[in-house]
Amino acid sequence: MTEDYAELLSLLREHRRDDSKETESVARAIASGCAGENHLWEDMGLANREMLSQLIRHHFTTLYYKNSANLRWKKFFYKQLCDRAEARLCKAPSCGVCNDYSLCFGQE
Repeated sequence: MTEDYAELLSLLREHRRDDSKETESVARAIASGCAGENHLWEDMGLANREMLSQLIRHHFTTLYYKNSANLRWKKFFYKQLCDRAEARLCKAPSCGVCNDYSLCFGQE
């Protein structure tokens, strides 16, 4: 288990709506998917970002509503970890090679 995986899993567990096996499985799938090279929803084998958003809303409601800026989920999760660590500059591990890098980190 990598440090990122453990931290992401901890974050998700803190915001889970219940202690069910299903919620734990979704938390593990999300934490694992964050190590992928593509958008999180793609790395999880979902059809689109909305499906991922609905999973998060159902199982991790407080995190879902905390993403009020509608950031990409992987970026949002890593930002949460960076905020915990009070880090100033933070990005998901595969952002530099993402085709949508400019959408997330372009001019504001």
